[in-house]
Amino acid sequence: GARAPFTLAGLVGPAALGTAVALSAARRGTQQAGGACRKRRAKRCTRTQRRFFESAVQTLNPFYESPADQTKKRYSPVVDEINALEATFKAKSDDELRAETQELQKKAADGQPLEALLPRAFALVREASWRVLGLRPFDVQLIGGCALHDGNIGEMGTGEGKTLVAILPAFLNALSGKGVHVVTVNDYLARRDAEWVGQPLRFLGMTVGVVQGGMVPEQRRQAYRSDVTYVTNSELGFDYLRDQMAASPSDLCLREKSPFNFAIVDEVDSILVDEARTPLIISGVTSEPSSKYTIANEVANALRRDVHYTVDEKQRQCVLIEDGVEAAETLLGKDDLFDPQDPWFPFLVNAVNAKEINVRDKQYIVRDGEVLIVDEFTGRVMDGRRWNNGLHQAVEAKEKVPIQPESVTMASISYQSLFRLFGKLSGMTGTAFTEAKEFEETYKLKTLVIPPNRPRLREDLDDVVYADDIGKWKSIARDVENSYRIGRPVLIGTTNVENSEVVAELLDALGVPYQLLNAKPENVARETEIIAASGRKYAVTIATNMAGRGTGTPLGG
Repeated sequence: GARAPFTLAGLVGPAALGTAVALSAARRGTQQAGGACRKRRAKRCTRTQRRFFESAVQTLNPFYESPADQTKKRYSPVVDEINALEATFKAKSDDELRAETQELQKKAADGQPLEALLPRAFALVREASWRVLGLRPFDVQLIGGCALHDGNIGEMGTGEGKTLVAILPAFLNALSGKGVHVVTVNDYLARRDAEWVGQPLRFLGMTVGVVQGGMVPEQRRQAYRSDVTYVTNSELGFDYLRDQMAASPSDLCLREKSPFNFAIVDEVDSILVDEARTPLIISGVTSEPSSKYTIANEVANALRRDVHYTVDEKQRQCVLIEDGVEAAETLLGKDDLFDPQDPWFPFLVNAVNAKEINVRDKQYIVRDGEVLIVDEFTGRVMDGRRWNNGLHQAVEAKEKVPIQPESVTMASISYQSLFRLFGKLSGMTGTAFTEAKEFEETYKLKTLVIPPNRPRLREDLDDVVYADDIGKWKSIARDVENSYRIGRPVLIGTTNVENSEVVAELLDALGVPYQLLNAKPENVARETEIIAASGRKYAVTIATNMAGRGTGTPLGG
């Protein structure tokens, strides 16, 4: 009888992000931009509606308190206590400040609740920050620190100093000796934050560790045993999985007794919502012959879209119809693709995925004869990571590079399950309030709006929808040209290498100079330099997501 259609699964993970573009031209997408882009447009729409609603209610009810006002009112008494201690700590010497840390640690060890130690701890960190960094946390940053210590999600706007806020609750909770994780979205931010805002913590006698890709187990163990550890969500997840496979306690990377004490998650909506169900997978290798991948790739190239299989771009899935199965069997000279003694169907599945779903310079790049996965949320190369169940080998066959042994899943966990392991969890982002319901239902976390230090002057423009991608990109290029002519710096955000290079070609045609930052190695090496200059007059910067989350752009250079 006729065979039923078979589903060809695409990449494991959420749908690709739609394009996000900064500044005036940047809020423009197409109808095909993808679920994540629609979610971001919904966030902007919701924020606009919220501001309108609050303004209208305040007009009708003078006693109405906005969410930010409620947060300020809740923590004002604690902030007053901290401010009252400022003169006392200013009068202390550096050694006396470090002695204060030791006294607080002793009190925590003796059983005093951290809430009772909070005013002195925050006042101490504020003074250390001023002496070491020349930065004095504002009252609203103290409020943000209190909200994080209480295990909440704090919505703080761009430029409000989330990075500095994190060291307040990090120091306080590290007094217990059980360790604190500050989780960022990429290695660059983890390293930058540990080196920069880690300075006041080290000044006060705390140890600060940072986990980076490529570190050996002993380096990781040392970092996790620090009082405060800066780490990416992916490195933390994989270290946990490796610990689950450890043969003895001496092989563990995370702390044996308190591996998940307290975490502060930066860009929390990206990690706990957008990537919540993304699986982290540790794989082993099998010994399948590489010739099968090469032959399957040739067969997949002979099959035709909408004749032998259909493609669902949105769901990232292909369906092989009956004609496709029969055509593949004919090309292979096989009676049955599913023969258990000589199975070909899995190889064909992956070959078609590699052909239609996995696109070079979007899902991956090729460097030095190696296929490297590009994280679709951060735009960064995921060194050492490979797709499992033969998909990576299929892509290698497509690109005609050396085919490495196939991997099989040995351990797996989602970010949602990983972060539920923490005894106390908090996070911060500029776009949290629109996800408040999901944070509460999934993680039992309240969302608080932290008031800004000064009224915001930024204007958020409405979205513009185009019929196709090329129309969108041409319009963006014209807007960029106009901004460049008057010296206004422009940052153009794209979701993949391919789109970033499309924009670059359009700007080349217009004679507009630019800096390009994407996952290609020649650009990654200049990341810090490119971002540092992106806010200068006449600067035009094209960047994939790797320069999006958590990356500051200093206006004026």
